[in-house]
Amino acid sequence: MAANIDFMMGMVKEYLAGKIPRYIFELDIQSEISARYKKMAREHKEYAEVFYDWIIESGVNAGDGLSDTEFKKLIRKQYNEVKSIAKDGFY
Repeated sequence: MAANIDFMMGMVKEYLAGKIPRYIFELDIQSEISARYKKMAREHKEYAEVFYDWIIESGVNAGDGLSDTEFKKLIRKQYNEVKSIAKDGFY
């Protein structure tokens, strides 16, 4: 079971579904990744790395200066890429 990975992917999914406002998502995802990354890596190292690279670094951290619509579009793209990589079997 990958409870921490599932939690983080669920958090992104909730944001994309409009259940979490952007400012809460940006704060919470940074806090949660800090608290959960080591646990995520123990659950599945490659998945944790892909999540961090695509969602955090190339998504949330790259979203400064984007409108809310552009930010959500970026996060959706990154989320779908993580799901695709996971489905295809990582590296």
